[in-house]
Amino acid sequence: MALSLIYSEQYKLHTMISQQQSQRQQLKILPQQIQLLNLYFLNSLELQQRIKNELEENPFLDVKEEKASDEDTKLTKESEQDFQDWDENGYEDHPDYKAEYQNYFDAEIAPNSAIADVTTFKEDAKQQLHLLDICKEDLATAEYIIDILNPQGLMDRPLEEVADDMSFHFQNVIDIETIRRGLAVVQTLDPPGIGACSIRECLLLQLSKLNKNRPDVKCAITLLEHHYNDLMHRQFEKLHHVLKIDDEELRIVLNLIGSLKFYPVTEISRDDPKNTIIPDFIITNYGDNIQVNLFSSKSASVFVNQSLHDQLACHVSSKDKTASQYIKSKLSSAQWFVNAVKQREETMMRIMQCIVEIQHDYFIDGDVRLLKPMVLRNVAEISGYDISTISRITSNKYAETHFGLLYLKKLFSEGIADKKGDVISNKVIQSVIGDAISVEDKKHPYTDQQLVNLLSGKGYNIARRTVAKYREQMHIPIAQIRAVWA
Repeated sequence: MALSLIYSEQYKLHTMISQQQSQRQQLKILPQQIQLLNLYFLNSLELQQRIKNELEENPFLDVKEEKASDEDTKLTKESEQDFQDWDENGYEDHPDYKAEYQNYFDAEIAPNSAIADVTTFKEDAKQQLHLLDICKEDLATAEYIIDILNPQGLMDRPLEEVADDMSFHFQNVIDIETIRRGLAVVQTLDPPGIGACSIRECLLLQLSKLNKNRPDVKCAITLLEHHYNDLMHRQFEKLHHVLKIDDEELRIVLNLIGSLKFYPVTEISRDDPKNTIIPDFIITNYGDNIQVNLFSSKSASVFVNQSLHDQLACHVSSKDKTASQYIKSKLSSAQWFVNAVKQREETMMRIMQCIVEIQHDYFIDGDVRLLKPMVLRNVAEISGYDISTISRITSNKYAETHFGLLYLKKLFSEGIADKKGDVISNKVIQSVIGDAISVEDKKHPYTDQQLVNLLSGKGYNIARRTVAKYREQMHIPIAQIRAVWA
């Protein structure tokens, strides 16, 4: 009995020692590294605003003013001279001027006047959002989600990526459940379907706003929720059986689905000021040579005001530790920010040059068929940067090219082998599918199998399920629904 107690105590002691000696690897990112990654994610406009905020908060940070050119200075002086020659009461010599001037400002703007406030669907959604009784966390999350919706009102980014980006944006860990809650709030707003992650979800959100007691609405919801794949593959006999409806009833249900919008926002206002995109890169061609430049460099203009620091340091007593610590902290922060802006631009240039090197043929002609398969890892291997850095630099940014404005994320795609064994980008397949559907007979649209046959004739041996996947990624509905839509 005593021996067993000794063994028992030895086992406990061994367990305690093992627990104390256990090690665990844990990745920790320093606050400054998080700030730097957050700086990488910003586009040109956002960086400009960030610099403005830093200038307001840090007295040791300054920016060089851009000097006007000699021609602009000459024109300004000539204009000033012209106005100096104009008599202060010169308007009195024009009796008609006063009446026209007064009438212009006194006149009421007609309701149908061309001068009107432009409200985008995102601004409208935010106005609705502030009328809801929700907590501050869900409000901030919902606003962030609204801002990143695509022009058609869909959420076309993985929620894990959104949670990651939002965490860096607010410099606080945001879990995916918080994103899901915020997205659920957004999906209750108008227009119906806003915030949907797919066409199927967009249709379901619209149906949820209708009277669910209607037999056709109830059946349409059941069809989309549980038998969407059967509908995609045109298995109508199976739908008859599982839904327990005849041909006429199925036609009514499909007509109802076809009457819905496949995108929450179908018209984009050209007057929307937010539709104006300022590129981050300018890519120009000189024959076969491609040159990469930043649209606007800020590293040369942002600097540390060392003279101000020296003046304040002279007037602050060494005994005043609080003031000394404040000056030291602000100087260190200003130096870090200046270096971070410079490092950001160097990193951007290096990564963009690597992308151009990989996609050289595409940037020469601008033909999507010349786009090569490329993932973040490929750029990381050439540039030497981490994949997370590549992701930050290429997110939320555009490049101006001779063939138009290019969203950098669109350059990344997986590869797929054609009949010759050559690996091509899946963007090429999507382009061929899109071109085929754009010229199809709208009353008799191509099925997925017919698209497979068309692709096969062009040398692309693609399975039907792959065609269906790419079609869904392009937010193109199945043939049966496109026929009803026509």
